[in-house]
Amino acid sequence: MTNSSSNNNQEFQDPLENYDPKTYGGRLEQALAEELVGEIEHEPYATIPPSMSVFDAVHKMAFMHVACLLVEEDSKLVGVFSDRDVLTRVALEYEHCKDSPVAEYMTTDPVFVYSSQSAAAALSVMAVSGHRHVPVLDNQQNIVGIVSPQRVTEFLKRSL
Repeated sequence: MTNSSSNNNQEFQDPLENYDPKTYGGRLEQALAEELVGEIEHEPYATIPPSMSVFDAVHKMAFMHVACLLVEEDSKLVGVFSDRDVLTRVALEYEHCKDSPVAEYMTTDPVFVYSSQSAAAALSVMAVSGHRHVPVLDNQQNIVGIVSPQRVTEFLKRSL
């Protein structure tokens, strides 16, 4: 139970009444803060199962002219297989590993961003993790795409 006499003595003060909206140094800074990862082009993207052979995965990358494949199992991201994986884990032993499943050579537990995060999150992940290709997931952990340096650059150019 509240004391009604004390409530009558004070007027309601809106906490947002004196709120100053965020000011930005320019359109680019504003876009990075306010626009979402989902607004960066993140399609098309290619997925493969972890059981796919290294040979087939490398062939798919070459045929599609992509540098990164998202490894998906039961509609969930389980890894990425990128040109970097090919160079560091496969190239020197290609004849030995070409028939092995990509799961043995992929990057497991990849860093990702949610489509609902700020666009700056994608740049931060790329800069901090050192990964050029970052998977994009929705809030239910489903794959919705991938961002790359080229796609981020296009987003930034549109934001100027």
